Amino acid sequence: DGSVKAGKMPEGEKTRPCKQEEEQQQKEEEREGLIEFYSSYQELFQFFCSNTTIHGAIRLVCSKKNKMKTAFWSVLFFLTFGLMYWQFGILYREYFSYPVNLNLNLNSDRLTFPAVTLCTLNPYRYSAIRKQLDKLDQITHQTLLDLYDYNMSLPRSDWSTLSTQRRSSRSLLHHVQRYPLRRQKRDNLVNLPENSPSVDKNDWKIGFVLCSENNKDCFHQAYSSGVDAVREWYSFHYINILAQVPDAKALDESDFENFIYACRFNEATCDKANYTHFHHPLYGNCYTFNDNSSSLWTSSLPGINNGLSLVVRTEQNDFIPLLSTVTGARVMVHDQNEPAFMDDGGFNVRPGIETSISMRKEMTERLGGSYSDCTEDGSDVPVQNLYSSRYTEQVCIRSCFQLNMVERCGCAYYFYPLPDGAEYCDYTKHTAWGYCYYKLLAEFKADVLGCFHKCRKPCKMTEYQLSAGYSRWPSAVSEDWVFYMLSQQNKYNITSKRNGVAKVNIFFEEWNYKTNGESPAFTVVTLLSQLGNQWSLWFGSSVLSVMELAELILDFIAITFILAFRWFRSRQKLSPPGPPPSGQDNTAFQDEAPALSAPHRFTVEAVVTTLPSYNSLEPRGLSRDGEVGYE
Repeated sequence: DGSVKAGKMPEGEKTRPCKQEEEQQQKEEEREGLIEFYSSYQELFQFFCSNTTIHGAIRLVCSKKNKMKTAFWSVLFFLTFGLMYWQFGILYREYFSYPVNLNLNLNSDRLTFPAVTLCTLNPYRYSAIRKQLDKLDQITHQTLLDLYDYNMSLPRSDWSTLSTQRRSSRSLLHHVQRYPLRRQKRDNLVNLPENSPSVDKNDWKIGFVLCSENNKDCFHQAYSSGVDAVREWYSFHYINILAQVPDAKALDESDFENFIYACRFNEATCDKANYTHFHHPLYGNCYTFNDNSSSLWTSSLPGINNGLSLVVRTEQNDFIPLLSTVTGARVMVHDQNEPAFMDDGGFNVRPGIETSISMRKEMTERLGGSYSDCTEDGSDVPVQNLYSSRYTEQVCIRSCFQLNMVERCGCAYYFYPLPDGAEYCDYTKHTAWGYCYYKLLAEFKADVLGCFHKCRKPCKMTEYQLSAGYSRWPSAVSEDWVFYMLSQQNKYNITSKRNGVAKVNIFFEEWNYKTNGESPAFTVVTLLSQLGNQWSLWFGSSVLSVMELAELILDFIAITFILAFRWFRSRQKLSPPGPPPSGQDNTAFQDEAPALSAPHRFTVEAVVTTLPSYNSLEPRGLSRDGEVGYE
């Protein structure tokens, strides 16, 4: 036994270095590198499903021996993924639609009183402009006689210049005869014969025809009401007369005391510093109260006694009969530094009536940018502002129409501001401007010009909700002394006293005012919260789970590039440029070929082959003394 042990000891000592070298090599293989990828897609997927925190992923690998379960969980897993991303798509679509929340706030504070504009409803005193309108009145008199057998009474002195008017080739008579009032039946316009009183006038419409310069195209303007037709036809020629008079604006004759008999605000008397004056071609002299931004009125208390109170003259003794068909006055409430468009937002005050108007203030603030197409100050609107005021939607729309009028017709409409370098339309200079205007107006109303699309709403605007109440003023028992005081103080000597005056009260109903604001309904924080809710609902995971999924995608892309690179290198070695020499070593090619069948890690594996030692060839029982031992 001793001899055998003596024979084995040297062998162990000789093989010990080889075993230590093999153990060290195994430890180096098990040691992780700084950057190391998986050898196949299957290994990557199996590692991910076994270690991820996403619920349900481990069922894809733990039941791999049961193909039915594996298929069921695979379909369920990817169906859940599809449903989740479908919900993601809905959330993203809602976010990029930029919805808003409407915030209603009720505020209570002392309120700045708005601007109030009051107009006389008479463009000019008839006695002041009768010379300019004399020709038109005579033609209108004859037209009413022909169409309706109505003999309009006119002053006798006005007929003395009729012969002179007819001899002038460029007189008003020449142009009015070119655009006369006609009777229209169905689609045909005909002139009514002078001796045809038997024609049933109910079957006809009244209108006039405006043709282009070459008379190839005509525009038919017809009305079912004869009053509307006569007034529109008269207004058309009236505009041409005003455009021909260089100093027509000087005929307005501003007379504050003759129109407004009494003015009080908050129990204090108004003076000239509290109003501004302008003239409107149809509504006449207009006075705007509280338009001075340096000293604005402030309501101390709500109620009728703490607002604006006016006594105005409404008699029509000197009105233009064919143009001013409404009696009373016209009032409009608007914000400061905004023009008063009396035909849009104003309403009439009846004579002999006290009109009490209560107001409620309402402010609107819209979100700009991606949330709406509102504009802050109109600087980004492609329409020039022709008014000397801040931007409003109506200012933009009227400026847009006027600019198109100048471009298409070669002249400007008299009711709107005059652009630089343009002149007002006058058929002595612009023969067919009426045809061009009515055609353009039809396109404007149909939004062919695009003015309603170009002109956007302002992001901040202030409106006043009005409600009116009416009562007789003065009352039957007090009218004697009221009219007596007016006659003594204001030289009021109207025969029909009740139809000659009216009273207007404008006041805040309460201090509370409403603010309509907008706020984003779907912010980035809301989006992330909703996405997290959907992710947790379908997979019960967190943000770190999303990072795991991102890591899986990056690893997948990296392995794809590595395999593609190894395949490209192997293709280069399989197709060399020329035949290799006979003595060339093909070891590298032989080592690289197996890589096509199975991808490997980037760690280099060293294969250590232990050659048999010289002693291993000796018999196991041979000792140092030459003795042979047997086991």
